Amino acid sequence: MATITTTDGTEIFYKDWGSGQPIVFHHGWPLSADDWDSQMLFFLHQGYRVIAHDRRGHGRSSQTAHGNEMDTYADDVVQLAKVLDLRNAIHIGHSTGGGEVARYVARAEPGRVSKAVLIGAVPPIMVKSDQNPGGLPLEVFDGFRAAVAANRAQFYVDVPAGPFYGFNRPGAKISQGVIDNWWRQGMMGGIKPQYDCIKAFSETDFTEDLKTIEVPTLVMHGDDDQIVPFADSAPLSVKLLKQGTLKVYEGLPHGLCTTHPDIVNADLLAFIKG
Repeated sequence: MATITTTDGTEIFYKDWGSGQPIVFHHGWPLSADDWDSQMLFFLHQGYRVIAHDRRGHGRSSQTAHGNEMDTYADDVVQLAKVLDLRNAIHIGHSTGGGEVARYVARAEPGRVSKAVLIGAVPPIMVKSDQNPGGLPLEVFDGFRAAVAANRAQFYVDVPAGPFYGFNRPGAKISQGVIDNWWRQGMMGGIKPQYDCIKAFSETDFTEDLKTIEVPTLVMHGDDDQIVPFADSAPLSVKLLKQGTLKVYEGLPHGLCTTHPDIVNADLLAFIKG
């Protein structure tokens, strides 16, 4: 397996296929680089170099008891970009990975990043507060933590079988394979880093990161997203970005990259080439 070792001794697993302009994919919680299968294969065949890593604590990377927060996640990407000599790269993040992209791109060395994409992403901030009255109550995320601690294996069936892919909607075309693959990816990671990551994705404020980003950034979001509600995420992020473009998908769920890859991939390709 291909890995890098970070300055704190964490092994970060990554895939690196093809040549050409690099596209780096950042996965959501509690998944792995495998969640980007449809995009990796598509863009490899389009002539791009495709890279995806397992965030620390997730997938095949070290199951760390420390560093499970956005600053360290972004620093891990800084180190990966240096080792792989990634320049003029497009960084694409889904959900928690969108937060990781925002923090990394805001800090990246000049020349490392050409464009960014946030898909169903957690920025600007998910949790409800006086400053973010449209957010989700802290109790929602406390419930996530309780479910992970009590019976992670069952919770990692319930989430994909229900709201993540919109399989709880009337008339939804349910895929047991997709549910099983979500469970497989989640259970590969460590319970401690995944538990910690709930705080990272729900309570981190990306407002200043978004304001700092200079490169063109596409914000893609399904308006039936039951995990990261649309109204308190995508439209707010676009307002903060210097070169933000919003693409809304009517009726599509949080896991739209898996349920509707043809639509997502075509729009990503048009943005990358544009």
